[in-house]
Amino acid sequence: MSEPKESLPPPDGPAGMPQVANLEFKAVLLLIFMALLVVGSAVYVLYARGAFESTQTLILQSDDSEGVVVGMDLTFSGFPIGRVRRIELADDGKARIIIDVPTKDAHWLRTSSVFTLVRGLVGSTNIRAYSGILADPPLPDGAMREVLRGDTGAEVPKLIAAAKELVENLNSLTSNEGALGASLGNLEKLTSRLNGPGGALTVLLGSDAEAKKLIATLDRTNALLTKLDGLAAKTDTQVFGDKGVLPATRVTVERLNTLLAEARGSLKKVDAVLVEAQAVGGNVRAATDDLGALRAEVESSLRKVDGLINEINRKWPFARDTEIRLP
Repeated sequence: MSEPKESLPPPDGPAGMPQVANLEFKAVLLLIFMALLVVGSAVYVLYARGAFESTQTLILQSDDSEGVVVGMDLTFSGFPIGRVRRIELADDGKARIIIDVPTKDAHWLRTSSVFTLVRGLVGSTNIRAYSGILADPPLPDGAMREVLRGDTGAEVPKLIAAAKELVENLNSLTSNEGALGASLGNLEKLTSRLNGPGGALTVLLGSDAEAKKLIATLDRTNALLTKLDGLAAKTDTQVFGDKGVLPATRVTVERLNTLLAEARGSLKKVDAVLVEAQAVGGNVRAATDDLGALRAEVESSLRKVDGLINEINRKWPFARDTEIRLP
């Protein structure tokens, strides 16, 4: 094997100085490059975070700022339009959340905008902005708004209490002394009655005795209906049979029609007699007219006689009997 070579010491004198200077220069260049790289990265990060953009300030007030950290985004429709710059405690005990909003995104915030601070059950806290009417005036720089806070974790105890109450109510319902247990017991009794001898009649009437009474009544009703069927058949025979009431009635009606026809002929004869009687009556009416004229003449004669008697009474005043009797 070959023996290891011994390292030679750097040459002394003016011949070794250029190599050392070259190495120092490269090291300085490397350090300068690293410094520039760090500074450029920092500048890029600041640029990416909007440190060089023109912004306006928005101050949100809340009773509790738990979960809010510096650098958190303010979102609008799911897009970040601002970033939390500082969190401070005001003199009135409320937390102030100072947010920088870039000028290019400030037009999404209006005077009617609503801000919410939502703390989810799982996940981080979110600050959201809602602008329902974009035609309203824009939000001015330095505006202060109240933030609506919603905590899902705070609802968990209420939810657990409600669930516990629901379970207790279910236990009370399903217990033997509960309403549902009593209903199930009544349903079991009803099922046993339905399966009994009386069946549904026992359930409807309340007892087996009442069901037996109803069954006996139905049997008697069936027997009575059977008798009524026989009676109806006999009635049909007696009324509609060959020797029943209706055939005899039909014969009687035919005879009555014959008698009515004879009476109709007699009435025609009577009509003829009445016509002749009307003619006789016309003659009698003419004779009555003649009698009227005769009566008028008689009354005229009587008036004349009455006038004569009155004249005699005037000329013969001593007569006592002034009455004249006519024959």
